[in-house]
Amino acid sequence: MNLNSISAFQDNYIWVLNDEQGRCIIVDPGEAQPVLKALEDNHWQPEAILLTHHHNDHVGGVKELLKKYPGLVVYGPEETQDKGTNRVVREGETVNILKYEFTVIATPGHTLGHICFYSAPYLFCGDTMFSGGCGRLFEGTAENMYDSFQKLNKLPADTLICCAHEYTLSNIKFSLSILPDDEKLNGYCRKVNELRAKNQSTLPSSLENERKINLFLRTDDIDLKEKINKETNLQQPQQIFAWLRTKKDTF
Repeated sequence: MNLNSISAFQDNYIWVLNDEQGRCIIVDPGEAQPVLKALEDNHWQPEAILLTHHHNDHVGGVKELLKKYPGLVVYGPEETQDKGTNRVVREGETVNILKYEFTVIATPGHTLGHICFYSAPYLFCGDTMFSGGCGRLFEGTAENMYDSFQKLNKLPADTLICCAHEYTLSNIKFSLSILPDDEKLNGYCRKVNELRAKNQSTLPSSLENERKINLFLRTDDIDLKEKINKETNLQQPQQIFAWLRTKKDTF
């Protein structure tokens, strides 16, 4: 199987897994036209669509794709039922498509019903985890998102973080505003700058990498605690996570 990304809107990625026969799985098609073009150009035959949450930049292309391919099964959380989902899935359920068995992981925070799909090594995590960051809290709380991050952090180190936006550079710049002397962050920033200068994607990242450079996974980090406690006296990881998210909102 091959992992591919299709660019959409300003900074979205629509992920596609395809096999040798050209059958494929489409993840979070926010718009239909770039997907239809990729299907035609690559002679892919879609087998299913996976949806992580209800926001339009993740589901906006579903109904047009269903017009073209009326037999498609669309898996998604309950909150996507009016967006084209015809197979609602929940925490702990498994979805079998082609050679893959996807585990459904509930990750509330960005939205209350947000889910991720995991089939080693791929994690399709929508707007929950980004490289170097986490999703905005539109519906859930920082505690929801912290708990969701703890779930994802239990996955194997080689898990590929297939998130839905090219936010890496801005996330790393924010992290460096907190820890400007961090060697891992500075090294990753140089790498990301090189990729973006060539208009290349920074994704997917690996969970092993994120554990080093994603401050939202480093809430127990001594350097981070010391830095934050120059401004406040937060001790609990959940509190530090919430503080970081609030700071990022205004960065």
